Amino acid sequence: MGRVTERRRVVRIRNGTTGVRPDTLVAEEPLEIRLNGKPLAITMRTPGDDFALAVGFLVSEGVLARPDEVRAVTYCEGAAEDGSNTYNVVNVQLASGVPVPDITLERNVYTTSSCGLCGKASLDAVRTATRFPGATAADAVRVPAGLLALLPDRLRAAQKVFDRTGGLHAAGLFTAEGELLDVREDVGRHNAVDKIVGRALQAGRLPLAGAVLLVSGRASFELAQKAVMAGIPVLAAVSAPSSLAVDLALESGMTLVGFLRGPDMNIYAGEQRILLES
Repeated sequence: MGRVTERRRVVRIRNGTTGVRPDTLVAEEPLEIRLNGKPLAITMRTPGDDFALAVGFLVSEGVLARPDEVRAVTYCEGAAEDGSNTYNVVNVQLASGVPVPDITLERNVYTTSSCGLCGKASLDAVRTATRFPGATAADAVRVPAGLLALLPDRLRAAQKVFDRTGGLHAAGLFTAEGELLDVREDVGRHNAVDKIVGRALQAGRLPLAGAVLLVSGRASFELAQKAVMAGIPVLAAVSAPSSLAVDLALESGMTLVGFLRGPDMNIYAGEQRILLES
């Protein structure tokens, strides 16, 4: 498996002084996801938690909802021309009886580390029906605004690779009481969320009722969709949401918070779940 970080030579200029030194960079490599042996998607990711990333991606696609729907997840041998294993190709074998989606050219099969849904045929194609209908809207969890304000620092403190590289996105899964359940880092924010969701599926914890998902960047439509597909009631981001993410949150009954920076935040949807101090 590839390393999470790599070393590169860099010319560093500080306060007018120039020097040459090694620098630690976050690794970025392609991962091909196959479903029952057939190519489904390629994403640029930081190596690590590849199996969770693959099954989390399939949760977002509406293929998986329970751990028993997965027969096996394996790296594909002979992926390189010389027959060696590159650890950059993962095959997800579905359990017997699990419907296999129609893999056609209408679906974009290449995603980048910045946008996992670029090139989808239409918005209708990404409004996938969740396997947990109504779970997000019906979730009665409440989160104090003061507690929500503490979560970005808790997430940042858990970003071990970011401390060494400064080049990773993070997704953190919290309880309504602020307990950090899981944190994943990746060069792509959508990959970090897929790893969180995939690990939850593997542990049999979907839907993620009562959970708060915090992302270190902006809240795109794609991240909102992934949260809804996993049954997450509260999505918060330290940066801005997109208009389509807000629309989806309103439609699905999810709480969406943006610009979460200390005690300041914008609540774009589902404000009833955020308890304001009197």
